[in-house]
Amino acid sequence: MQEQKFRILTINPGSTSTKIGVFENERPLLEKTIRHEADVLRQYKTIADQYEFRKQTILQALDEEGINLSKLSAVCGRGGLLRPIEGGTYRVNEAMLEDLRRGYSGQHASNLGGILAHEIASALNIPAFIVDPVVVDELDPIARISGFPLIERRSIFHALNQKAVARRVAKQLGKRYDELNLIVAHMGGGITVGAHKQGRVVDVNNGLDGEGPFSPERAGTVPAGDLVALCFSGEYYREEIMNMLVGGGGLVGYLGTNDAVKVEKMIEAGDEKAKLVYDAMAYQVAKEIGAASAVLSGKVDAIILTGGLAYGKSFVEQITRRVQWIADVIVHPGENELQALAEGALRVLRGEEEEKMYPGEVISPVPARC
Repeated sequence: MQEQKFRILTINPGSTSTKIGVFENERPLLEKTIRHEADVLRQYKTIADQYEFRKQTILQALDEEGINLSKLSAVCGRGGLLRPIEGGTYRVNEAMLEDLRRGYSGQHASNLGGILAHEIASALNIPAFIVDPVVVDELDPIARISGFPLIERRSIFHALNQKAVARRVAKQLGKRYDELNLIVAHMGGGITVGAHKQGRVVDVNNGLDGEGPFSPERAGTVPAGDLVALCFSGEYYREEIMNMLVGGGGLVGYLGTNDAVKVEKMIEAGDEKAKLVYDAMAYQVAKEIGAASAVLSGKVDAIILTGGLAYGKSFVEQITRRVQWIADVIVHPGENELQALAEGALRVLRGEEEEKMYPGEVISPVPARC
């Protein structure tokens, strides 16, 4: 029996670019990055106001590439800063659009993903989806306790890539994702390490602004008392502190660069400080993986290293040496978010997974074209 073919447009908006892809089932037909001039984007008062401009650039790019929109089965956008929700593929609905437009959990270019998917899909009478946004929250209640009653631990992490590679590894192992206990370390500009227990990320560090290993751009967990003292020293504004923690922390703070390849060259040239800092980043990732193994009571089927830093051979080797006693280490370098979005939509279109509805509204399903 011939496999049913679905054609999916995927959209991943960034601060100054929009990445698009067209997939026939899992096979990429087109992957393209559309660059936007910062001066043009500054003309818009809010990020949500950019949607019409970005939509037109997407449609123009698809037309130039000869993509026939009438053959699309669905459009899938990157999920933005929504309310905390469990992982999965969500149909874009009015409740979601409202929260994306007003920036319910903050303003970020990824908020445009669902909006753009909806705008393009509605004109074609096909479904629009998002998949595993960064606000995916599946934490066990015990994991929410911070130790300080005024602050609760939050789940903000690289959910799209973590869950995508977890599913791929499960397939490699001949298992379903929800049958396995996995530890997934996404290592990019930010680093998040998730404990995946039978399909749910029951604990993970908040990689946005304050937990876990330091990374190329983020400070990670720092001594609380010293941070408080720094905040009240009178030497820094709040924004300066936040910029030092997020964007100016980690490798940037110590070595003045967020480029791991440059750091490796510094080490090769004999820079001892660079070696110590780079080794410390690997050490902290390994330590976080060890903590995740405790969350899973030592019952770990595999450890997955992914993200841009996973291309670094020595970096991966250092982590592997410290954690391979826990479970086999599987390396999936990079992050293909466009592919992950297509795979999420495909699971729903094929009936392998039920689509989910964003809190606040239920809509009637629209049949997908194939």
